[in-house]
Amino acid sequence: MAEKRDYYEILGISKNASDEDIKSAFRKKALEYHPDRNKSEDAESKFKEVNEAYQILSDSEKKNRYDQFGHAGVSGAQGGGAGFEGFGGGFGDIFDAFFGGSQSNSGRKASYRGADLEYPITLSFEEAVFGGEKGITIEKLFPCDTCKPVSCTNCNGTGQIKRAQRTMFGQFTQVVTCQTCSGTGESFDNKCQTCKGAGRFKNSKNLFVTIPQGIDDGMQIRLQGEGEPGLGKGQNGDLYVIVKVEEHDIFERSGNNISMDIPLNIPTLVLGSTIRIPTIQGEENLTIPPGTQSGQVFRIRGKGIVDVREKNKRGDQLVTVNVKIPKKLNKQQTELYKKLQEITEDDTKKNVSDWLKNKIKDTFS
Repeated sequence: MAEKRDYYEILGISKNASDEDIKSAFRKKALEYHPDRNKSEDAESKFKEVNEAYQILSDSEKKNRYDQFGHAGVSGAQGGGAGFEGFGGGFGDIFDAFFGGSQSNSGRKASYRGADLEYPITLSFEEAVFGGEKGITIEKLFPCDTCKPVSCTNCNGTGQIKRAQRTMFGQFTQVVTCQTCSGTGESFDNKCQTCKGAGRFKNSKNLFVTIPQGIDDGMQIRLQGEGEPGLGKGQNGDLYVIVKVEEHDIFERSGNNISMDIPLNIPTLVLGSTIRIPTIQGEENLTIPPGTQSGQVFRIRGKGIVDVREKNKRGDQLVTVNVKIPKKLNKQQTELYKKLQEITEDDTKKNVSDWLKNKIKDTFS
């Protein structure tokens, strides 16, 4: 049987090393020889050797016996010689790196941020354009003021449970979140009628939402802290108000621009005129020049919607004019249209003829 190496030599420290020096040396050696990092053939045995040395030298009683009697003084005291049990703060810093756990002996309690909530709200076209305030009522959880939290009996108020697990490298002590208190370290033994001991209860709350000018369909308004309450010392979640904007009878929105269609009769398009049209800021004059074609778009600058993020920016209003063909004519109108037809018949025939010639030319060219 091979002779055991000196524990101080294994950790690379002197016999008068302090507790902090022992911890620091152990961390360094454990990282160096951990099999997940070190793929050499003797890494596993050296890793166990380092652990065994730390088990003895980190315990003042075992260390004194070892200093007096050597390995004989601590024979059997290692508990198999390969366990991580009792690492405490010495191994806490590297436990996460090796095993992805949340090892901590500091008794740190868990805190959880409250859940975010969503609330749909429907706005009229005018409410979205001009902004304002709108009242809503939401259902959410509230912390119970009747029940007083007590220390969790399952984890003794630490919020953590230690579990020992034996592996090929020895016995590991893993710290997991207490399922009874969800890591908060608190529970509610005196169950009131309001929350039934849950510590939180559902109720309604009235809120006023500030609607920013120019908000659009699908945008969200965030109300900080108006979501579900946090657990432990965790922050409350947020409330997100999801905006739905109703359609308008006349206007159609595209970004910050507003568009509308307006029907005009043939004489107005042919001869031109000045007409009154609606805008979100009131009626405005629109000049229709002579010879305006059906489908032509006029832009009225600065008569659109204020940008929701940059208040000094505003869109335009786009007006599309369409010819309105009368379905019924009185006697006088009929006579005038017939006379107009006679006057323009030659031009009409010529235009049709030219159009056909161009079509034929394009087809066979």
